Amino acid sequence: MPKMKTHKSGAKRYKVTGTGKIVRRKAGIGHLLANKSSSRKRKLFSTTEIADSQLDLVSKELPYKKYSR
Repeated sequence: MPKMKTHKSGAKRYKVTGTGKIVRRKAGIGHLLANKSSSRKRKLFSTTEIADSQLDLVSKELPYKKYSR
């Protein structure tokens, strides 16, 4: 059997935590920061967990996620 390939853009976008959760960056921090409040920008800099509805799709992109450490 051939090996499964990791979706490389998915591997760059998502990180797997030690407990196996998948985290991502929040949207909206790339540009147009002058008109956003400091508290809003501070919240956007943090990471968040993948939604349950997207978990199956993202897991297909990362077939070897349990071996990432």
